[in-house]
Amino acid sequence: MRQSILLFTTLLLSGLDYSQSAIQIEKHGKGDPILFLPGFTSPGSVWNETIENLPSSYQTHTVSYAGFNGVEPIGTPWYAPIKQQLIDYIKKEKLSNLTIIGHSMGGNLAVELAAELKPEVTGLILVDALPCMRDLMMPNVPASALQYDSPYNNQMLNMSDDKFKEVAFNMAKNMTNTESKIEELANWSVIADRKTYVYGYTDLLKLDLRPTLADIEVKTLILGATFPTADMAKQTFENQYANLNNKTINLAENSRHFIMFDQPEWLYSQINNYLKKNVQ
Repeated sequence: MRQSILLFTTLLLSGLDYSQSAIQIEKHGKGDPILFLPGFTSPGSVWNETIENLPSSYQTHTVSYAGFNGVEPIGTPWYAPIKQQLIDYIKKEKLSNLTIIGHSMGGNLAVELAAELKPEVTGLILVDALPCMRDLMMPNVPASALQYDSPYNNQMLNMSDDKFKEVAFNMAKNMTNTESKIEELANWSVIADRKTYVYGYTDLLKLDLRPTLADIEVKTLILGATFPTADMAKQTFENQYANLNNKTINLAENSRHFIMFDQPEWLYSQINNYLKKNVQ
C-alpha cells in the first residue's frame, strides 16, 4: 500500500460548518485522481487490493462513512450529508479529470456526483450497484412508505447483540462465495453503529436515481455479479440503467455482491482496461 500522504475528515479539511463529518477520506499518491466509494457498512479498505493493482500512478481518495469503520456516527438523514460533503470535498480539493469508482451504495453516490459535477468527473465505474434497490427488493412500494420509525427498524434496533451477529453472518453468506471473507464481511455490520445501520439503510432504500441517469454524459462501466443467475442479473442491470446512454455492462461469472472478493483479478482487469482507454 502506498504511503499515506494525508488522513483527514472533510470537516477538518474544509472548515465548513458541519456539526460532524459524515465522511473520512484517506489520500495517497500523485497523478490523476480516483475517488473510491465503498458500499453500505464497508470500510474504505475494501478497495486496498484494487488500488495496489492499478496500472500506473494515480492519486487515490478512499472514503469511509460515518457510523462505519470506527468513524463517529451522525444523525438522520444519513445519506444526504455524505453526498453533500463529497461534493464539497471534490470542489475544495479542486479535483479534475476525476474517475469515481463505487461499489453498491458507493455506486449510488458515484451516480449523483457524476450528474452534478460533469466538468470534473471524466470517468465512472459502478460495481454491482443499482440506482433503485427498492424496486428490486420491494416492488411497488413507494419511498414514502419507508419511515425511520417502523416495526422492522424498531425490531432491528432492539435486537440482542447475539441475534444481530447471527443476522449479519447470514447476510454475509449471501454476499460472497469466498468463505474466508464471510466473517470479515459480517463483522463490518456487527461493529457498525446500530442506528446508522438501521436508519442509513432506510435512506438507501428510499433512493431512486433512475431519472438522474439521464443527466450523466461520461462513459460508464457497469460491473455486475451473476448471482442468482447471469440471465436474471443481465436483465436487472439493463432495466435499471435504461436511462443511462453511454454505458457498458459486464458481468463477473461465479460472483456474488462482493466481486472484489469473488473475482478480484477480473475486477482489476476491467478497471485497469477502462482507465487505460479513458484516463491515460
